[in-house]
Amino acid sequence: MTTPSSAAPRIAEPGAPFNFAQYLIDCNAARPAKAAYIDDAGTLRYGELAERIRRLAAALLASGIRREERVLLLMHDCGDWPVSFLGAMYAGIVPVAVNTLLTSDDYAFMLAHSRAQAVLVSGALLPMLNEALRKAAHEVRTVIVSRHDGLLPEGAVAFDTLVAQHAPLTRPAQTGPDDPGFWLYSSGSTGKPKGTLHTQSNPYWTAALYGKPVLGITEQDVCFSAAKLFFAYGLGNSLSFPLSVGATVVLMAERPTPAATFKRWLDHQPTVFFGAPTGFAGMLAAPGLPAKNQVSLRLASSAGEALPADLGERFTAHFGIEIIDGIGSTEMLHIYLSNVPGKVRYGTTGWPVPGYQVELRGDNGRPVPDGDTGDLYVKGPSAALMYWGNRDKSRDTFQGAWTQSGDKYVRNADGTYTYSGRSDDMLKVSGIYVSPFEVEATLSQHPAILEAAVIGVLDAEGLTKTKAYVVLKSGQNVSESELKAFVKERLAPHKYPRTIEFMAELPKTATGKIQRFKLRELQGVAP
Repeated sequence: MTTPSSAAPRIAEPGAPFNFAQYLIDCNAARPAKAAYIDDAGTLRYGELAERIRRLAAALLASGIRREERVLLLMHDCGDWPVSFLGAMYAGIVPVAVNTLLTSDDYAFMLAHSRAQAVLVSGALLPMLNEALRKAAHEVRTVIVSRHDGLLPEGAVAFDTLVAQHAPLTRPAQTGPDDPGFWLYSSGSTGKPKGTLHTQSNPYWTAALYGKPVLGITEQDVCFSAAKLFFAYGLGNSLSFPLSVGATVVLMAERPTPAATFKRWLDHQPTVFFGAPTGFAGMLAAPGLPAKNQVSLRLASSAGEALPADLGERFTAHFGIEIIDGIGSTEMLHIYLSNVPGKVRYGTTGWPVPGYQVELRGDNGRPVPDGDTGDLYVKGPSAALMYWGNRDKSRDTFQGAWTQSGDKYVRNADGTYTYSGRSDDMLKVSGIYVSPFEVEATLSQHPAILEAAVIGVLDAEGLTKTKAYVVLKSGQNVSESELKAFVKERLAPHKYPRTIEFMAELPKTATGKIQRFKLRELQGVAP
C-alpha cells in the first residue's frame, strides 16, 4: 500500500545556485556570539564557526584540491569536524565522512575507492591513518591534523595553523542543489561498505522535513547525540538540524558509554537527546542513571534499529518524556518513517514523515494489503544519487524515484508501521515468516536479558530453525529452558528460538547496529 506525502517546499528555483554551507552561515548570521558547539575543549560560537569554515575552504583550494574532488574526514566529534565538513562543501569539494572505529584495511579501501586528495584527521587517529596510507594505492597529497600534541609527520600540517594562514574565502562555490555534496559510507551491517553520494541539498531536506516540523527543534534547544557525526543519523542530529535553527550542540569525542552520556546530561543539560535502542537499554540498566529532576530533557530520539516497546515505556516511566522512534538510512540520509511527539505508538515505527512516500511491496513487486508483510520502498527529496563505482548495487537500491530500503514492514489499521526485520534477516519457519526482531524484542523483556539477536540455522533435515544469541545483564543468570518457556508464553509456538547461546557481547557496527551476518558466519550460514 502506498502512503502519500504532503507537498514539500521548494528549495530554490530550478537551476538556481545552492550551497549548503552558505545556507547554514546565512541561517545564523544574526547570532554570531551564540554557542554553536560545545566540545571537550571548549565552545565554538556561530561567528567563529562561519569564519573557520571559510578559512578552511580557502586553505583546501590553495592546496590544489579542485571542485568535486574528495577529501577524507577521519575525525572524532569535536568543533573541527563541522568546520572540516562544511569548509569542504563551501569550496565545492566533497568531504567523505568515515567511521572512526574501523581498521587500517578499511581506511586503505576507502582512500583508494574515494581517490581522496587530502585527509582531515584527529591526532589520536593519525597512527591508524599512517598505517592505512602505507597499505593503500592512494592519491593523498595533504594530511591535515586536528588536535595533535606531538610532532607531526613530514608533510602533515596542523589544522589550526592551516586555518590561521588563510584569509576567509569571500564567496562559496556556485554549486547547485543537485551537485555532489558529500559521501557517507554505509555502516556495514550487511558486509562491505558502499560509498553513498549525497547532494548539496539533501541535508537541507532532512532538516526542513523532519528536524523542524516533527522533532520541533528550535533555537532554544541544546542537542546531544550519542550517534557520531560520521553516521547519517548523527549528521542530522548534530549538524543539519541544530544549525538550521541556531540551536547549540554538545559534542563528545569518546564512545557513548552510559557513564559518559550521563556526564554530558548533567554538565550541559541538553534538551534533546539522540540515541539508539542498544544505548537506551544500556543506560536503563546502568548504575548512576540520573533522576528525572536532574536533567533538562524534553525529548529523546531513537533510530538505527527498531525500538522495543518495553524499552520505550520504561524510559518514559523514568524520565517522563517520549522516545521518538523512527527509521532512516544512509541512502535516505535521515528518518522518513517516524513516531510523532505527543502521538507515540511504542512497538511501531510510526507514520511516514510528511514530504516522503512509502510503499510496501510483495515478492511480485506489487503493493501488499494492510496486515501483510512487505518490502519497504521510500520516495523523497533526500535520497542519495548512487553508490560510487557500484552500478549493480545502485540499480538494485535506487529504482527511479524509489529507494529500496531493505527492510520489511507491516502497515497497521491506524496507519502506523511495524518493523519485521531486514529483508535478508526474515526467516521462514514451518512455511511461515518469522521476524527476528519480534523474537528479540520478546527476549529483551525478560529481566535478566540486556540484548538479544536472532538468526536462522538449518537443522539436520535442512529446515530453518531460529537460534538466539543473548547477553545477560551484570549479575543475572537464567537457563536456556527458562528463556524458551518465556518466549513460548508470549509468541506463537513456531516463533520460539530452538537454541539459545549466551555471549559476553554481540558483534556490532560502530553505530550500534547488530551485525547478524557475523552471527550467521559463526554458524556457517551464507551472509
